[in-house]
Amino acid sequence: MPTPCPTIAVFDSGFGGLTVLRALLHRIPGAHYIYLGDTARLPYGEKSQMTIARYAVEAARFLASRGADHLVIACNTASALAMKEIVAAVPIPVLGVIEPVVQMTHYKYPLAETLILATTATVRSHAYRMSCEARGLLPIEKACPLLVPLIEEGWTDHHVTREVLRIYLKEALAVCSPSVVILGCTHYPLIAPLVRDTLRELGCNAEVVDSADATAFVAATAFAALADATTSTRPPTFECYATDSIEKFQRLGSNFLGQPLPEVHLIDLGG
Repeated sequence: MPTPCPTIAVFDSGFGGLTVLRALLHRIPGAHYIYLGDTARLPYGEKSQMTIARYAVEAARFLASRGADHLVIACNTASALAMKEIVAAVPIPVLGVIEPVVQMTHYKYPLAETLILATTATVRSHAYRMSCEARGLLPIEKACPLLVPLIEEGWTDHHVTREVLRIYLKEALAVCSPSVVILGCTHYPLIAPLVRDTLRELGCNAEVVDSADATAFVAATAFAALADATTSTRPPTFECYATDSIEKFQRLGSNFLGQPLPEVHLIDLGG
């Protein structure tokens, strides 16, 4: 009999988590995927921890009700501030995006000075810093608040984005000499080549670690039941949900996923 197709749910407050889904498709091609972008209530970073946890738990319960076997929290803010509540709320394995990338960085580059590029909210949470320090890494956090709107505008190789990134990296490199740079936002994989090129132009040879790919790699190994799906030749199947503006989600989401999105369904998770 054919092996049952596992269902992997991926949750984010918006579009960025589609880079995690993109990496999961590469690592675990034989699964059924459910993606939820809580676009009606973003950005999460401006909300209180209690509100973020409530939003994330509502999303997690919805995805579990759709038959998810595994849940990936492809949102740095929710991973930083609501993992305990999410894990307690659903009866399925849950994986965030912070621990996998730090785990992979520690494995490849132990004791390395590590620059974390992230949103202001993620930097304020210090979740990456604490996770890095717990593993002996030497973290420096750098908030890059202008990068997300530029990426969502589609300016992934625009001169404005290059100049903004150069300013952020120059400021960071003035206070640290990293061996590793972590892309601590799920939008940033879209500008990973630009980050590498700009670092080299500034005289830094640090390795760039992609949180989306690290999360997919850890998911493929952590979720033991997915072993057959990682080598399956059957095409993946999708369900996509958003809580607002499905036309915008369909248009922008294709850039993040790297392929056309399937039909996006509008849902209401409450206020």
